[in-house]
Amino acid sequence: MSVRRLADASVQPATFAFNKANAAAAKKWIAKYPKGRQQSAIIPLLMLAQEQEGWVTQKAIEAICDMLDMPYIRGLEIATFYTQYQLKPVGTRAHIQVCGTTPCMLRGAGELMDVCRAKIHPEQHQTNADGTLSWEEVECLGACVNAPMVMIFKDTYEDLTPERLAEIIDAFEAGRGDTVKPGPQIDRFFSAPQSGFTTLTDEKAVLKSARDKAAKATAAAEVPPSEAGRAATAAAETNPAIKAPSRKAPKAAPAAETSSPAPAYDKKGADRAEPAVELVEGKKRTRPIPPQGAASAYKAPEMLKGKPIGAAGQKARETARPSLDDKNRPKGIERPAVVDDLKLISGIGPKNEKILNELGIYTFAQVASWKKAERDWVDAYLNFHGRIEREDWVKQAKALAKGGVAEYVRVFGKEPR
Repeated sequence: MSVRRLADASVQPATFAFNKANAAAAKKWIAKYPKGRQQSAIIPLLMLAQEQEGWVTQKAIEAICDMLDMPYIRGLEIATFYTQYQLKPVGTRAHIQVCGTTPCMLRGAGELMDVCRAKIHPEQHQTNADGTLSWEEVECLGACVNAPMVMIFKDTYEDLTPERLAEIIDAFEAGRGDTVKPGPQIDRFFSAPQSGFTTLTDEKAVLKSARDKAAKATAAAEVPPSEAGRAATAAAETNPAIKAPSRKAPKAAPAAETSSPAPAYDKKGADRAEPAVELVEGKKRTRPIPPQGAASAYKAPEMLKGKPIGAAGQKARETARPSLDDKNRPKGIERPAVVDDLKLISGIGPKNEKILNELGIYTFAQVASWKKAERDWVDAYLNFHGRIEREDWVKQAKALAKGGVAEYVRVFGKEPR
């Protein structure tokens, strides 16, 4: 960013004062800010000074700082930071700001600057011989769709060619700037496509009368709610002509393709069942076939680590429990006169409460005191696979022991189940 300095003292006026209209406008701006924050009005006040004088003079900055009771250096910081403030004299009839950001440069902003150099001055921020015109290159002015463009005072002139900009400069030089229409300089409606409208080509979509008429037409169609969201497919399941499943029995598949003879079952159970073959969606797969005539009585064998549990498996599962004599077993107590409702702890149901009571666990305080080894022992004894840790029985029990349901709600934000 270039260094911005005040104009040379030789061109600075000796005094500054707002005219009557701008003085009233300045008071309105200052009144918009709360007491003690009036200095925030410096930005609009500097703009008022620029509109009045054409540029921001040193005396204007000082006068505004006096109005706002702020140090001069603060006003100078703001005036020299924002490029919207002109710190040197500009053309009395037009100061032309040429957008030099990428979209405009790609569409001919360089040629527009050449016109300014030829018709105004080879250098920026310099006036022509009569002091009526000046120019500068600026950053994006916000009309990229209509590039290239320039801004003169508060108006933008868009979709420019070098020839059209030369005509506009001549008009302002002659004092006829008010005859030039701002906006696009070609047959375009604001920022609409240059080829014409492609959407909303009429106002029917935005008129209330048109919307009400369309709503009535939709209501008259009487589309059944159950059919409104039906997908349009060729599948028989979505065919509107089919109102119920067919009552016809499906054709039986050839016996040779569907299955092989069911194997004989003996009284040792299903461990000796042979796989049979059936067709599933045209492909063969194997599955165990229950004994014929006893399908309703057949149950899949109970599994332990992926293997059927027989008598030996059941015994192995029972012996998987930790020993009641294990040193990590929580210490039990005799059943007290008043026992806690352990079922308030999430994860403990009537069955588990009964088991815990059999182990001598009757109170929340007992559960709250369990160490890691004791929790692991109970978890293994109940075959919970880590559930005690996941559901944090100890934290739940501590809350219930400390203050009952009220403390539980305070800690967990909800009532125990």
